[in-house]
Amino acid sequence: MDDQIDGISCIRGYIDRLVTGDNRCHGMKVLLLDGTTTQILSCVATQSEILSREVYLVSRLDDPRGNPHLKQQSPLTANPKSTISHSLSLQEEIPTHVSHMKAVCFLRPTEINVGLLVHELSHPRFSEYHLFFSGILPPSLLHLLAENDPHEKVRQVQEFYADFLPINPDLFSLNCRNTLPMTCAAGTARARDHNPLYERNLMGLQSMLLAIKRQPYCVRYQKSSKMARQLAVDIQENISTDQIFHFRRGTGGSAGNLSLLILDRMDDPVTPLLSQWTYQAMVHELLGLNNNRVSLRGVPNVAKDLEEVVLSSAPGQDSFFQTHRNSNFGELGEAIQKLLQEYQARSKEHSVTNLKSIEDMQNFMEKYPELRSQSHTVSKHVAIMGELARLVEVCNLLDVSALEQDLACADDPAGHLRELMKTLDSSTVKIPDKLRLGMLYALRYENNSPPNALPAVKEAMRRGGVPVESVGLVDAILKYAGCSARGPGLYGTNKDLMSKMTKSFMSSVQGVSNVYSQHSPVLMDTVEAMVKGKLKGETHPLVLSGGGTSAAVENLPSPQEILIFMVGGVTYEEATKVSEFNKASGGRVRVVLGGSTVHNSTSFLEELKLV
Repeated sequence: MDDQIDGISCIRGYIDRLVTGDNRCHGMKVLLLDGTTTQILSCVATQSEILSREVYLVSRLDDPRGNPHLKQQSPLTANPKSTISHSLSLQEEIPTHVSHMKAVCFLRPTEINVGLLVHELSHPRFSEYHLFFSGILPPSLLHLLAENDPHEKVRQVQEFYADFLPINPDLFSLNCRNTLPMTCAAGTARARDHNPLYERNLMGLQSMLLAIKRQPYCVRYQKSSKMARQLAVDIQENISTDQIFHFRRGTGGSAGNLSLLILDRMDDPVTPLLSQWTYQAMVHELLGLNNNRVSLRGVPNVAKDLEEVVLSSAPGQDSFFQTHRNSNFGELGEAIQKLLQEYQARSKEHSVTNLKSIEDMQNFMEKYPELRSQSHTVSKHVAIMGELARLVEVCNLLDVSALEQDLACADDPAGHLRELMKTLDSSTVKIPDKLRLGMLYALRYENNSPPNALPAVKEAMRRGGVPVESVGLVDAILKYAGCSARGPGLYGTNKDLMSKMTKSFMSSVQGVSNVYSQHSPVLMDTVEAMVKGKLKGETHPLVLSGGGTSAAVENLPSPQEILIFMVGGVTYEEATKVSEFNKASGGRVRVVLGGSTVHNSTSFLEELKLV
């Protein structure tokens, strides 16, 4: 397909238009953002890229330190000191001599942001304003802006549908925390407490559809989730009633037909609990990967300039990471060794001692910035790899992961209980890993464990040092995603015997390297079934116009594109599997995965505490 869905390309296209005011704002300008749009921008563009496009400075409209209008208006502002990191260096104090400059504002279409703009326009600091909103601006807020521009400084108002964070070309996130409690509250009186968070998820999904310029030919959802149903019905209603969605609709021809599938994290609580062995997923699990930023502060012997580094999939930022983000730990070690050798050979070739003429010096100076950039890239990946290797050894993760994979993929009540009890008593296994293992055992053997096994496991966890409140998460995960809450499919209840035997046989013949990658998320069974036209309407119904649903999905055309949104969050393991699927499909079918957030085990358990 010529216009392949790619979240990074969509956002970069908007940013290219944004920094020129959509070709209507020339000359030096100031870029005003909010907390969310700062994160979105930093996912696809570097500070130097933005400043090279006639942007004098970047600042936050909602930060009192850079906006004097907010000194007396603090109730309007969100917390400007966001705890989420980003790669943009923001100007805290806007100098007074920039009043002749133009302002380009890129903001979420919220009441708070429009309120900030009203105050800004009442005492304008810039010569003119170009307003861009990252989603659909409600007419009432547009009227409010129109009525509160006394100096007529606003030159244009546009909607740029960039209300999501593009992490990989086929992965996007909304960076919404605490959505597990929201999904559990769906259909209850507590649901209204989560309305703002729900609206953020709905608007983010709308924005993704508008950014990729697709109207789904069908919207399906996970039947076991009330939240998935609500989101599917609401998005279908918005598509049906708002003319803005009617630009394109696939019918199975060359136009490319998109199927939208809404899932819920509760259908697969196992994947976020597992140790990871591919680069991007491993970094997120062991070090944390937030808005493409990795903190290495406190890591032994790390250089000052490597205390916070960027791992970005955006074109032109880190070709090594783009190539190897889905490489496993063994492949990664070999690739970094090769990267280091290539750098050493190149730096030796351009050594100062080899400069024998003016021409040599000129060539050296031309190559120096590139060499310096390459040096930082090599140092960054070597430092990350070294820390990952250290943590694998210190936390005994090879043994821990082998047991995790066995608990996730095999059925052996007595054997698993014996291994688990031995591991819980071990002094070399870390407390968080003991907690995850106990939870994985509880999920698999919720209804078929030996008598008194679960109480014995909980007692062994306490004895092994797991805090009492953390042991309580065993019951919390069963309440959130136990047999009675989730749909079928987690432990193979909807797979035939032959497919299970084939997987078991392949694991045994492929040897030890495959021990750590046996697990396949439920998501991939769903994707495979959907592509083959075998995803049943009884488990994943179709939303009809008018809000009704139907299990009659037999006559739907085969999708060429599938957009999956998982409310409650996705994982990098699932993203890796989707990327591998896309590569293997050779362009016949493309899957794009999105979610409320991207979980590692820590963030998943933190949200689970709130359920």
